Amino acid sequence: MEMAKSLILCSVLAACLALTAAWNPGTATFYGGADGSGTMGGACGYDNLYNAGYGVLNAALSQTLFNDGASCGQCYTITCDTSRPGGRNCKPGNSITVSATNLCPANYLLPNGGWCGPGRPHFDMSQPAWEHIGIYQAGVIPVQYQQVKCSRSGGVRFSLAGSRYFLLVNIQNLGGSGSVGAAWVKGDKTGWIQMTRNWGANWQALADLSGQGLSFAVTSTGGQYIQFLNVVPGWWQFGQTFSNNYQNFAY
Repeated sequence: MEMAKSLILCSVLAACLALTAAWNPGTATFYGGADGSGTMGGACGYDNLYNAGYGVLNAALSQTLFNDGASCGQCYTITCDTSRPGGRNCKPGNSITVSATNLCPANYLLPNGGWCGPGRPHFDMSQPAWEHIGIYQAGVIPVQYQQVKCSRSGGVRFSLAGSRYFLLVNIQNLGGSGSVGAAWVKGDKTGWIQMTRNWGANWQALADLSGQGLSFAVTSTGGQYIQFLNVVPGWWQFGQTFSNNYQNFAY
């Protein structure tokens, strides 16, 4: 575990530099209806985005940005690019910060997989987020985007699922870099168990930990390591979510 922590912490400087990188060109569309209700759930596994700490200012990322779920929870500031074709549909001077909560899949019925096809940095934004920067009737706009530090309310949340043979944990509401780089779990009767990403923001441990109080250790993709000790009581059940309400990431 110490070696894994060291390897991830080596990337702290690179991750911090990435969060202050130059603006990048991309495109954006919107989905989910005027109230954003159609964006709930999604390929990160957050289910109700309000309960998970993300709310309605969210976006589905093209595969290029989604990175097989490693980008779940990250934050991006997006502004409409008036200098490119389609810029007449911008709301000039406005920008919006969104959380990555879903995958925008390629549509191979369209040329090159459509807006979310391979190699395209694209944001399929919630309609409320989109309308901060683009005119509703436009449908698609050119944008500039930048990954930024996430600001969250409360602590990191651990939503439990699985079976008696494995534990599946959706790790939610990360501040700082917003996304999980590595995770461990420890029961009252075990040592630290390395977890692996199953899909989206879901991390799994192939162990029966039922009836045990649980602690977690998480390294963010920014390189910060935090232990969440005794955050889950021994009486937990699948379908419940736990947090100590105060521990969260700065980077």
